[in-house]
Amino acid sequence: MSEIKIVENPSEIGAGTRGASLGIGALKVVAHNQNSGYFGKYERFVVEDENDILNEPSQYTYAKRIDALVNVYQRTADIISHVMQNGDFPIVLSGDHACAGGTIAGLKKYFGKKRIGVVWIDAHADIHTPYTTPSGNIHGMPLASALGIDNLESKINEPREETKKFWNDLKNMGAGVDILPQDLVFIAVRDTESPEDEYMARNNVKNYSVAEVREKGIGAVLQEINSKLAECDAIYISFDVDSMDSILVSKGTGTPVENGLSPEEAKNFMDGFAAWNKVVCMEMVEINPCLDDKINKMAEEAYKILESCTQIVENRL
Repeated sequence: MSEIKIVENPSEIGAGTRGASLGIGALKVVAHNQNSGYFGKYERFVVEDENDILNEPSQYTYAKRIDALVNVYQRTADIISHVMQNGDFPIVLSGDHACAGGTIAGLKKYFGKKRIGVVWIDAHADIHTPYTTPSGNIHGMPLASALGIDNLESKINEPREETKKFWNDLKNMGAGVDILPQDLVFIAVRDTESPEDEYMARNNVKNYSVAEVREKGIGAVLQEINSKLAECDAIYISFDVDSMDSILVSKGTGTPVENGLSPEEAKNFMDGFAAWNKVVCMEMVEINPCLDDKINKMAEEAYKILESCTQIVENRL
């Protein structure tokens, strides 16, 4: 029988601030305080990180620490592919959102020529490239690597040749088929830059704003996404905790944004996706207890979501 496997990826080298590597530990503190056996119940795999590189300046202005991230991508992809080959379901707990690029690379490696749908629940689109990034932080680029794009139509930077080489390594990681823009859905994205907006407009990428979610209702949005991704062979769900409203929850994440989902709305989405048979992997990212203005509130809310959707997945396996 298929089983749930927990993949812990504490990498935080893609973020602009430190502390996301501690997010997994913050979840474990919540579980312990609630006398939950969650982290003792499932077999766990841990991705070796490269976080020590944060003690050194990066020489790659438009893709900071991309040289180390190539290694993290590869390790993540290998673990995800291994879990999938055994017929199991990976629930991935990661530091910053750059980690998701490695997760998708692992899915691409396993599924080969099959189509993978991606639901990206986030305040940010994360489709920058070294050619478009305003910050150089790669946690704003994982979807672009999964899509295999450079977005040269919106180019504002001229990366060095070595940066371009590493970027191509990320895009080609796992081989398989690149994610298609028509197989990508955003939920709650509300903090973007022009190059991202331009790519989304050119490729008709759907973003369900918080206002649209509340107007239509979560059930209706789930049905629409199910129909939109009907041709996909598998679906991956990526949940960034900054998709939730930073005022309602906390600022315990690297880039908090107001006017997001409520914790209940986020939980209802994750529970809904967890029940779908085509959903083969779920990931939670960007919990940063160092930035939490309400003790460990972000991890507390995130753990409720994690525990609930995990139980739903377990019931259907």
